Amino acid sequence: MGSLTRVVIRHANRHEGTLYEGHFEITSLVGTIDRIGEHVHITITDGDGKAWGGHLLPGSAVYTTAEIVLLDLPELIFTREPCKASGYEELVIKNK
Repeated sequence: MGSLTRVVIRHANRHEGTLYEGHFEITSLVGTIDRIGEHVHITITDGDGKAWGGHLLPGSAVYTTAEIVLLDLPELIFTREPCKASGYEELVIKNK
């Protein structure tokens, strides 16, 4: 949880990000971060309760705070492998 004054989100089925500037609450932040990269999605709301969400891109600025909890799972390996059904590289979790 926390707040932002600037956030860049790539929405579903879009190639470019959308810049939002103002005062926003972080209502959700989920994803994976590993040595290869990250895949993080965010939901934000404004003062009227309007919400936006999607893939978080670089360029965000914290307003007052951002409380982010990371969980280290050293017994697992997180990789991305091609998925025949979707055509994209999808998350695969394996035991070490």
